[in-house]
Amino acid sequence: MANVGGVAAERLRSFIERIERLEEEKAALAADIREVFSEAKSVGFDPKVMRRVIGLRRLESADREQQEALLETYMAALGMAPG
Repeated sequence: MANVGGVAAERLRSFIERIERLEEEKAALAADIREVFSEAKSVGFDPKVMRRVIGLRRLESADREQQEALLETYMAALGMAPG
């Protein structure tokens, strides 16, 4: 393995090429996700709300409840509480 300035050139090239391939895959997946959101929007769903639901589903139940309680507190403090 060739060393240039103490760096294993082939090993470095391998890492860089792997990252580049993964970046290409990530871009393709992002395009696929945009397409699904566009399809959902075309049948009447709101993509912004869908993104929010997806974000909430990623959270643990306790974290989600804590965020919702804090949101309600902030809204009440600003006079925005429902009812």
